[in-house]
Amino acid sequence: MLTCNYQFKLKPNRRQVIEIENYLRACRKVWNYALAERKDWSNSRKNYLDRCSLEREYIIPSDTPYPSYKLQAAALTEARKVYTDLKDINAQVLQQVLRELDRAFVEMKSLNKGFPRFKNRYRMRSFVFPQFKTNPIGGNFIRLPKIGSVRMRLSRPIPEAFILKVARVIRKASGYFINLCFQADVNVPDPFPHGNPLGIDIGLDYFAATSNNELIRRPRFFKSLHRKLKLLQRRLKNKQLGSNNRHKLNRRIALLHQTISETRKDFHYKLAHYLCDGNGMIFVEDIDFKSWSRNMFCKHNLDAGFGQFFQILSHVCWKRDVYFAKVDKNYTSQICPNCEVHTGKKKLNERIHTCPECGFSCNRDFAASLVIRNRGLNAVGQPVFQNACGEDRNGD
Repeated sequence: MLTCNYQFKLKPNRRQVIEIENYLRACRKVWNYALAERKDWSNSRKNYLDRCSLEREYIIPSDTPYPSYKLQAAALTEARKVYTDLKDINAQVLQQVLRELDRAFVEMKSLNKGFPRFKNRYRMRSFVFPQFKTNPIGGNFIRLPKIGSVRMRLSRPIPEAFILKVARVIRKASGYFINLCFQADVNVPDPFPHGNPLGIDIGLDYFAATSNNELIRRPRFFKSLHRKLKLLQRRLKNKQLGSNNRHKLNRRIALLHQTISETRKDFHYKLAHYLCDGNGMIFVEDIDFKSWSRNMFCKHNLDAGFGQFFQILSHVCWKRDVYFAKVDKNYTSQICPNCEVHTGKKKLNERIHTCPECGFSCNRDFAASLVIRNRGLNAVGQPVFQNACGEDRNGD
């Protein structure tokens, strides 16, 4: 089964904007009510048996069952008969809100985290249509239940022989978007190792260093707009809660965050396609980026978005028939790529690799990318024909 996710920008009219906002408002009400019901039931089982709590008491009968998805979905059916603002909303959309809440509680228990958050009008930003009886796309329009035919900007053609499964309407700072999930009953094999190998080492001095001796500088997406963002957020704290001025300023801040995010993603996609040109294998380090986000350079690491870049790179490699693999990250900067001798740990200000055994000297990041390439070739069972100097190792 092959799945493709496309995102298009919607161009709704005034009536459709009101309908979309009504959907978001109803989804927020269902989420908050269902979350409060689950939290009250859980907290009622934590009260002391021999005394009353000084904070609050949850008076819920002991025989009340846990409000699972099945019980809350049945209660939602009865609530739609009473409340008109829920009756006008597609029932499957509201059921998907309860499913997402149920998944959030499952993850909360498995990861030992806190309760999910209540959502205000800024946090509830999307809703899902889980199925369609017929194909709702016709030309530049998509027909959504109880919203009507909404114009969308087709930035790419709709894939043929694919069936639309799920549609998610998203509200962003720059407008409304829709994510379309298409599926086709075909099996596409993963790329196999072939062609020219390329090792990539990431860092903060340079965003990426390749085994082709190419150093790619790191764009500072967040840092370049950090001052403007800081000024806007400083003004936000002086605005009255619920006022129109606070709402307008919140939208400006959201637009700035969206600009930073989209600029970063655009750079990652363009760089991923550039690295796939002329290469059949790409090898990167297997890094735990959660630990990177807690060190002294956490702000710069998060600004670079290395985790997102690796996800995009692996997807682009799959689309372009390029083999992608991760190798062991340990000691890549401490091994000489020419003679494979361990040269010892380097300080951060040491940017030149110099081997005391063979005398090979080059940029530190370039040397690490050569080690990554050699490890990748060994992992796929292909010989390393050339050393770092470009000479034949076997002497053939």
